[in-house]
Amino acid sequence: MSLLLLRRLLRPSCSSLVRSSFLGRGLGLVYSNGFSSASSSSQSPPCYVWCGSICEADLRNIRIRKVTEPKSFPLEKMVHRDLLNEDTIITIGSCHGWVGTMKEDGILLLQDDLNPFASYSHPKRIPLPPLVTLPGCQTKMVTNVSMSSSSPEDEDCVVAVKFLGPQLSFCRPGQSNPEWTNIRIKNQCFHSSRVMFSEKDKMFCLPGSGGYLIGSWDLKDPKDKAKIQRLRFQNLPELTKTKCELLHSCSTSEHLVESRPTGETFLLKWYRKATPNGSLKLKMKTRALMVFKLDHEGNAVYTQDIGDLSIFLSKSEPFCVPATSFHGLSYSSVEFMDADECGFVCLDGSSSSIHSSTMTFSAPYYIPPQNI
Repeated sequence: MSLLLLRRLLRPSCSSLVRSSFLGRGLGLVYSNGFSSASSSSQSPPCYVWCGSICEADLRNIRIRKVTEPKSFPLEKMVHRDLLNEDTIITIGSCHGWVGTMKEDGILLLQDDLNPFASYSHPKRIPLPPLVTLPGCQTKMVTNVSMSSSSPEDEDCVVAVKFLGPQLSFCRPGQSNPEWTNIRIKNQCFHSSRVMFSEKDKMFCLPGSGGYLIGSWDLKDPKDKAKIQRLRFQNLPELTKTKCELLHSCSTSEHLVESRPTGETFLLKWYRKATPNGSLKLKMKTRALMVFKLDHEGNAVYTQDIGDLSIFLSKSEPFCVPATSFHGLSYSSVEFMDADECGFVCLDGSSSSIHSSTMTFSAPYYIPPQNI
């Protein structure tokens, strides 16, 4: 039984509220690409690249599934082979359905090939200006990409690229002569952080290592000195000695996600540990995932109830979706995906049940709802 199907079966046991059966989803409006609308706002549900296969020398056939219907017939789409993490181009992140790639010459591109509702015959390629590497920095290894709007073609859209280390760079690719604005971050706790855009505050934000600090840069003038907010963790769960030792042995990453429908901001702490996978190879496996609700006073309150929201955490910029917007989504849950694992966490107010499976994803990106 697939993990995503298992999620639908386990969900009623994770909450006192039982959703309708996953077998009876509405069909909505059927389109030629095999996807259907399940929302009155004419948006697609969240989806992901399920698998890919070789079909021609330079092409790959990818299969894209909706998270809400894991057993439905997947959309098949042709993309260039380089998008599946081969040597000539490296995918460096995804945001709003656009995937960032970097060529061997260091040129960054934003392209919409993995978006199931983008054009098949005329995929878009948005080149970014040549990178400028600041002294004491590097621009070969990218942490992630974020955007201030859903399309880099918008004149006012700002693209942020966080590199591993001190450098954070911004540009407006929709303008006639885009240039990079480069910032060197002195505080080392931000050097491995992932950048996100806050629509509510109009700021690009970075969570510091450990989650104790958040650095923010103004969208209008990112050259300004960062605004630093110190977080105070509250309502922390009581952990056994064994649990504490397990968490301390894990690799931990911090992720900020904003719910645009509700205006809430959450900090996620993702604990993963290298685990044998039936062979000599080690795979990263999720051991815990903690969710904190943030406020403007700097309080980070541990919670096991995020209401109607479903959070999607992957190599893409994280996003939230109201579960009631799409029939089949699980409320108060976190879906996660990485190169070697996918799974979900049920937040039901009393415990956080983790269900995951080890598998390989060549493009580990959740694609947020798209207008169709």
